[in-house]
Amino acid sequence: MDRAQQRGLLDLTTDLFADPAPAAVQEFAQPPGLHSHLYHLLQHWAHITDNLPVGDIRRAAILGGNRIPFARANGPYARASNQDMLTAALDGLVARFGLQNARLGEVAAGAVLKHSRDFNLTREAVLGARLSPRTPAYDVQQACGTGLETTIHVANKIALGQIENGIAAGVDTASDAPIAVNEDLRRVLLQINRAKSLPQRLALLRKLRPTQVVPETPRNAEPRTGMSMGQHAAITARDWGISREEQDQFALASHRNLAAAWKRGFFDDLVTPFLGLQKDQTMRPDASMESLARLKPVFGKDGAATMTAGNSTPLSDGASAVLLSTDEWAKERRLPILAHLVDAETAAVDYVHGGEGLLMAPAYAVPRLLERNKLSLQDFDFYEVHEAFASTVLATLKAWEDPKYCQERLGLLKPLGSIDRARLNVNGSSLAAGHPFAATGGRIVATLAKLLAQKGSGRGLISICAAGGQGVVAVLEAA
Repeated sequence: MDRAQQRGLLDLTTDLFADPAPAAVQEFAQPPGLHSHLYHLLQHWAHITDNLPVGDIRRAAILGGNRIPFARANGPYARASNQDMLTAALDGLVARFGLQNARLGEVAAGAVLKHSRDFNLTREAVLGARLSPRTPAYDVQQACGTGLETTIHVANKIALGQIENGIAAGVDTASDAPIAVNEDLRRVLLQINRAKSLPQRLALLRKLRPTQVVPETPRNAEPRTGMSMGQHAAITARDWGISREEQDQFALASHRNLAAAWKRGFFDDLVTPFLGLQKDQTMRPDASMESLARLKPVFGKDGAATMTAGNSTPLSDGASAVLLSTDEWAKERRLPILAHLVDAETAAVDYVHGGEGLLMAPAYAVPRLLERNKLSLQDFDFYEVHEAFASTVLATLKAWEDPKYCQERLGLLKPLGSIDRARLNVNGSSLAAGHPFAATGGRIVATLAKLLAQKGSGRGLISICAAGGQGVVAVLEAA
């Protein structure tokens, strides 16, 4: 029972708590008997309810965002660390909104690929940025959903009245991926560190073998299956009958939409240059179906292989940040309110034993979110669906249209239906912009919030798939 329902029941029993109570109520409440017990129980309940924190849940406003241009891995940002890039994204946001030396409620951020030196990454980035050092910060990690999840964290604290403002952010570098030492070497080194004498240390050193000095190469496989995300996506593409042509057409639209958005200046107040890069490096304005068709498949087997470097997200480096607050805090500082975060949902699928696609969790999360908010899939002006692979987006859309899948997998009476593709990723997305894992959510939130502000009304749906069979989705509404 929510707060409104509780208050409604109390309104119906007002006479029970009047002082003095009406004669009929006094007689009703006289012991012994069930009436007396019920009367005192309701009195106790009313006392508890009346002492709950007063006030409605507040809406979290999205004021804007900032990111650095996303770069191809081993490119311009090859020598930049997670902390370097996150600090740059934060400082760009600080400069844009005049937050120099401001003490904010919190900064929540994260990275998927982290070194041991990235301990307390977000706090260190805040200390290196131009925010007040009194701004608390913490790390979050939910694979590719990290950037949206940090936004949800900050928004929820604003909604509950715990903070008035905060920054949600994310960063990742594929160029500076952590390389681990050999496991046997690591164990020997730890034993040497614990040894109490030189002879003990020398004895342990003699255990080392040349092969143990070779470092472990970075892995991108799912620990439970040993398969890469691309290999999993190739299976989903095959199962849903996603053709090579469909995927290439989708990728081409992403590049064209992103290039058009850059050309008309859409990103001018969402991106700040970094290390000489002005725009997203992986964007291909000159892409064509012919150029995409020449690429060889990199995921899948035999004739069923349809996934190429052109219709798969490139490895990327980058960082993004989003500023959120209450409406009142923004208005006091004459800052624009672009949109509000209405609600969010996460889901996970059993991709190991349950026969689900690794990246299909958003297919489950979205109908839950729609039901809770009494919305249909068609009630949106914009759809921002993360493009991990073109096939992943296309498979998710087909799943929502499929009666059998919606009934047997999602437990729905009828399919969610199709969407207007003209409203999907209208400014391009990850296939063109790149996908620094934890930074993608912030890019999408800021992009959608600005789209809604430009339109002046309406709502948008965000859907992000993530490693480990997870998905994070959210609804934004224009301010």
